[in-house]
Amino acid sequence: MIDPFKEAERLRKIVCKDKKRKYYRFRGGDFYGGIACGDCVGCFLDCAYCWSKFPRENPEKVGEFFSPREVAERLLKIAKRKGYEKVRISGNEPTLCKEHLLEVISLIPENFLFILETNGILIDEDFAKELAKFKNLHVRVSIKGANEEMFSKVTGADPKFFKFQLKALENLVKFNVSCHPAIMVELYDDEELSEIKERLSKIHPPLAENLEFEYLIYYPFVIENLKKRRIKIKRSNY
Repeated sequence: MIDPFKEAERLRKIVCKDKKRKYYRFRGGDFYGGIACGDCVGCFLDCAYCWSKFPRENPEKVGEFFSPREVAERLLKIAKRKGYEKVRISGNEPTLCKEHLLEVISLIPENFLFILETNGILIDEDFAKELAKFKNLHVRVSIKGANEEMFSKVTGADPKFFKFQLKALENLVKFNVSCHPAIMVELYDDEELSEIKERLSKIHPPLAENLEFEYLIYYPFVIENLKKRRIKIKRSNY
């Protein structure tokens, strides 16, 4: 089973170089009402439904290194050209190269909202405290299961690391960082949905109230991965 912290250390040697980080593309998109996006390389989980399969599995072969300023300039150029007011880093796990990420956010003017999409595992108290410095930041934490067993089946990681996802939200709330959780709702039955909402509510009631439902992208390899891990699609068109 994956130890996310050990895997993160291994990946940093591949995708982080000084304050530079590997990216495989920059693009505009309709998410969040229109947003400029930089897709980074490198993630320490192996989520069964991950749409960014090839870059995640081949960090040595994919992407080019970009400095924080180069990333910020590319995101802002796309945003201004398309009339967006939001930017983000997505694709793999943005928190993997911490210093790079923090500098990118610092270079985004406050009239643009930076949305950090993350699994949250690396967001300890110190990280959350540093994120709290930015007033134009919102953090979206993608929760990988209702409980330890489901988390492990989805991510390939040891069940004990599930608690770090919930702890990330606790840390963000503690330091007043704007945030919300998201789940792949099609994989949850009613009992599991109630379970994760209850866990989130115990941390901070608005987290459960603002839980985002995301939906599978039905790529053939995603369906194959779900079958291999015996993960059932439990609801649709929720």
